Amino acid sequence: MIFNFLRGSSKPSQPSTEKKDTLLERFTHGLSKTRQRFTQTLNQLFLRESIDETFIESLYEALIAADCGPDTTDHIVETLKSKYFQASERPKDLKELVSNVLIDILNEASCPPYTPQSPNEIITVVGVNGVGKTTTIGRLAHQFVKSGHSVALAAGDTFRAAAIEQLQTWGERNSIPVIAQHTGADSASVIFDAYHHAISENIRIVLADTAGRLHNKDHLMEELAKVHRVLGKQDPQAPHQSWLVLDATVGQNGLKQAESFHKHLKLTGIILTKLDGTAKGGIAFAIAHQLKLPIRYIGLGESLEDLAEFNAKNFVHSLIHNT
Repeated sequence: MIFNFLRGSSKPSQPSTEKKDTLLERFTHGLSKTRQRFTQTLNQLFLRESIDETFIESLYEALIAADCGPDTTDHIVETLKSKYFQASERPKDLKELVSNVLIDILNEASCPPYTPQSPNEIITVVGVNGVGKTTTIGRLAHQFVKSGHSVALAAGDTFRAAAIEQLQTWGERNSIPVIAQHTGADSASVIFDAYHHAISENIRIVLADTAGRLHNKDHLMEELAKVHRVLGKQDPQAPHQSWLVLDATVGQNGLKQAESFHKHLKLTGIILTKLDGTAKGGIAFAIAHQLKLPIRYIGLGESLEDLAEFNAKNFVHSLIHNT
């Protein structure tokens, strides 16, 4: 058993005195590609006199183009049609009307911002290969440390070459311990030891990295389920959270990934990465509507600060109102 602790204190770093963009500004900048896809249709759409067939068809096209998916798009347009189709008077503000429908969809699966509820909590971070799990863990650790929490990392990805070293680098950057074993070690054992250490050392949050795996391979998904079962022997409530990292650029395929991981692990949240690099941000609406899973964080850029807590109003405002 190797307990690899990095030098440095787990105390929170001091906040920077540099001027930072507001959260809404970061959303607006990060979602520019998806917004551009929306506004190719919506700019003229909101000038119409009523919610008629042309309005509905154009809105449907815009939502599909943004990768909301057919089921969620149908729900959005049917909601508008049932309330406002061929109304005798033009609704006061068509843009506000559509915004409210979109916000309601996201709020169906919303939850309060994450804060640990137990003295020691463990969060498993899962996903397919290449979505940025380890980088996301480093950014989450950065935010939690800034918020005043003690944090440790568990190097549960014992399969990918250099995965342990990559996580150790994030530990060094955040001045927090990393619990690891050798490459090829049993992932469940590593994560169990990390959680046990957190309890003994009174560390508030453990972020557990896991090996990327194809969501359609049941035997690989079962390995993740084993991690959860082993943690449950230490604490019936563990893992306290299980978050799936999704690459937003894959669009509707991400919905299939979420369905599979949720089936095996009972996810408690989604982290959407690479939203700044895609016009497919509508996947957020599909996830909320079809899976009722909360989106916890979204990745809006490359810096440490560009992993932002998800906010439904900011998200929709950045897509529709900044035109």
